[in-house]
Amino acid sequence: MVLCVLTACSGGGPNPEDAADVLAQALTTGDVSKIRATGSGPQNQAELVRTTEGLGTSTQKVTVKTVNTDGGTATATLSTRRRIAGTTWAYETKASLVKVADEWRVEWKPSVVADIADGERLAVRTKAPERQDILGADDERLVTNRPVVRLGIDKTQVSARAARTSAVALATLLDIDPDAYRARVEAAGPQAFVEGLVLRDGPGLPADEAIAAIAGAVGINTQTPLAPTRAFAQPLLGTVGDATAEIVKDSKGAIRAGDQVGLSGLQKRYDAQLRGKAGIEVTAVSDDKDAEPRQLFAASPKAGQVLRTTIDPTLQAAADDILADVKPASAIVAIRPSTGAIVALASGPGGDGSDTATSGRFAPGSTFKIVTALTFLRSGVTPQSKVPCTQTVTVDGRTFKNYSDYPSSALGNIPLTAAIASSCNTAMIATRGKAPQDRLADAAVALGLGRDVDLGIPAFLGSVPSKAEGTERAASMIGQGRIEASPLAMAVVAASVQDRRLVTPVLLPDLEVKAPPTPDKPLNAQEAISLADMMRAVVTDGSGRFLLDIPGAPVTAKTGTAEYGDDVPPRTHAWMIGTRGNLAVAVFVGDGASGSATAGPLLSRFLRAAR
Repeated sequence: MVLCVLTACSGGGPNPEDAADVLAQALTTGDVSKIRATGSGPQNQAELVRTTEGLGTSTQKVTVKTVNTDGGTATATLSTRRRIAGTTWAYETKASLVKVADEWRVEWKPSVVADIADGERLAVRTKAPERQDILGADDERLVTNRPVVRLGIDKTQVSARAARTSAVALATLLDIDPDAYRARVEAAGPQAFVEGLVLRDGPGLPADEAIAAIAGAVGINTQTPLAPTRAFAQPLLGTVGDATAEIVKDSKGAIRAGDQVGLSGLQKRYDAQLRGKAGIEVTAVSDDKDAEPRQLFAASPKAGQVLRTTIDPTLQAAADDILADVKPASAIVAIRPSTGAIVALASGPGGDGSDTATSGRFAPGSTFKIVTALTFLRSGVTPQSKVPCTQTVTVDGRTFKNYSDYPSSALGNIPLTAAIASSCNTAMIATRGKAPQDRLADAAVALGLGRDVDLGIPAFLGSVPSKAEGTERAASMIGQGRIEASPLAMAVVAASVQDRRLVTPVLLPDLEVKAPPTPDKPLNAQEAISLADMMRAVVTDGSGRFLLDIPGAPVTAKTGTAEYGDDVPPRTHAWMIGTRGNLAVAVFVGDGASGSATAGPLLSRFLRAAR
């Protein structure tokens, strides 16, 4: 609010309130070059820059609180709210105005900006908060500060000419781009330490002698947030590193150059929660080097908050280890059916860092036959009902067949359970009249495929079109056509069968989300029991017999192979889903021979490791 004190506000002509408002707006934008002032505009602007450049990236909002007028002079009280590194510094300043001829002018002084005098300028120091950990099941620490060594060139220890040679030598030792690193070393100032690579302390570090042999090369021991191993849930958890120029710019002052921030995965998505709030100290620094800085404002850092997940460290490590040598994109997802807790979410290195487990979109192939079987059950087909399993079936001129080593003994009019156990494609397609496309989509949602669930991370839980015709309709019966799923989605399907109810997956137990809608036709216990019996038959009598000797609770499973691409013969995705006790698992390999041959052994290894 603007108040006129001592003399009445003028109803016409210039008044100091207008001049004060213009000043406040100019200070807000950081451009005072055009305000009417007693000094020259360029000088005033240069002085503003000089006094505030020590604050780095900051924003401010300046408003006029009061204006006191006394004849030809006035004093404006300005209220400033300045944002620095995510903290608000609120304060007031005074600005003197004088009437010259027929206009009001500002008497420019540094004190207009803040509580500083001539020959002083503002400076800020930030103190990073303590970044918090990412926790797993039972609050075990997944990501926490672990010792690392920052390897680089210390330019204070070497001449500029020698630094170039040392940069190439160190880059070669660290197996990073020599030209790019040399350019960074050359561009850095003479007092700089130019980091080449950060490595975990322990095995894998270059020998001390190798570092010492390079002039100016040093290793700095420090700590940084890391998972237990480099590969551990890497696409999910993400990484922490120096803020990029783009991140600094987008933060609007909350993040400064050199700050450690999340760069990918959960570290990036929940960076504000994990990082906390930096502490700051704003001081007035004198041009007199002997003068001590004056503290104008201080705010203590506020530590971040931990991020809890449901990931089981032992199961996650097992999944990562199993996928370590798989060359195509791959994934293993494990869920506790009783709670929906995701206990392993592994994406193999063949995905080049992508989160194959949650965001992959692939035809699920014959693992989708569990959905098809549920649709049959709802149309009156029983597990004992006979279905025609022929060598081929033709729909609108396209011939569909079973996989290459389909057992001839399982051909003919066979029970639905046997068709699922041996994974007969032709039986599913020939019986499609009992599974209209819209009911197929309903059955998928009843098992968790195609639901909209907020996991707190980008996730794709599948898509099943409610309309399809001709060959696309036939392909839908065996999990192809336009049907897509992620490994996570198929793990949910297996979990729902195992727990006899629709399972909603959970990754971040503290996340408050709106519950997804209940399907119009939810899964009932008897349907789930029939599906579980069919999946058990896959292990006892079908394509998953190799899982029969796994110790513990009985294993159920379903294999899947899905053709993709335009190659002749077509390439195939390999799938297998399975359950044992309170564990449901989906395994995916982006390019494989078949579900049983490629994904099956990986599922077997995981179930044996999950004691």
